[in-house]
Amino acid sequence: MGLVTYGDITDGTAGVAAATMLKRGQPLLCIQQFGQMQPLGKNETKVKKFKRYERLSPATTPLTEGVTPSGDTPVTTDYDATLAQYGSFLPLTDHIADLASDPVLMQYSEMIGEQAAETVEMVAYGVIKAGTNLAYANGSARTDVNTTLTLAMQRKAVRALERQLGRRITKKLSSTPAFNTENVRPAFIGLAHVDLRHVIEGLSGYKPVEDYGSQPTYEGEIGAVGDVRYIISTVFEPWADGGGDKGTMVSTSGTKADVYPVIYLAADAFGCVPLKGANAITPMVLNPGKISDSDKLGQRGHVGWKTYFTAVILNQAWMYRCEAAAPEL
Repeated sequence: MGLVTYGDITDGTAGVAAATMLKRGQPLLCIQQFGQMQPLGKNETKVKKFKRYERLSPATTPLTEGVTPSGDTPVTTDYDATLAQYGSFLPLTDHIADLASDPVLMQYSEMIGEQAAETVEMVAYGVIKAGTNLAYANGSARTDVNTTLTLAMQRKAVRALERQLGRRITKKLSSTPAFNTENVRPAFIGLAHVDLRHVIEGLSGYKPVEDYGSQPTYEGEIGAVGDVRYIISTVFEPWADGGGDKGTMVSTSGTKADVYPVIYLAADAFGCVPLKGANAITPMVLNPGKISDSDKLGQRGHVGWKTYFTAVILNQAWMYRCEAAAPEL
């Protein structure tokens, strides 16, 4: 990594850098709004265990007078999520302390805040897009796909979630480090790339967020179609050239259609595990001027971040992925 020659922060403003990171990064966190959030406290463990008690079968056999029934045995399914550590930094020199007048360090703080947010978003996305419950816009494999999302595909996804007793999401994670929630209108959630915005807006029955009235909305939400509220982001990247002959669809190479995953979620389909609260993202600032064996003149410093995070699918049947192409405009 090359040494950046401008950028510093005083010891007294290190706390300001931390606040900037959280404020700048939060709007990018779309996926975590819909996961079962289970933060880990510091000095606990790096493995979080999720436990699901499976549904009991209906007890349809009539009781016999005076005879105790055999009862049921609870069945549980455990999912272990192991935290991984992520982080990066921007190197600095002492020139900023002596020569620069621009607030370069504040810009660096904002940049690494965005990087931290996008990092955990991409980690979570990598987990949920690997779900096994899926359908293709056409054909029987991803390599066939060269048609776009339709209302029929959405209905197929909703029916699949309802058949598996998937519940509509009724809460959203609030935009604070405290992991509080607030109530929202019940719905399934559709996650899609921004290239599919005009396709979603063209589906029959589309209702834009402006028509919601006073109802709370999600980060990245553009509107609803029936029982599905759609969230769009550039994070939900397509498989470049993953489909069939492009025809009139978007293509990276100009030959094969790019394939876009549209992920439909019911409540508690997946879980996210950050390190809790104020320790969710840790900013690191080292001012130039600190003398050490490796920097005998105190010429170097850095601003960086690190965090612990992981995500895990909790119920494959409560998420459904439609793979479709996006029309050229």
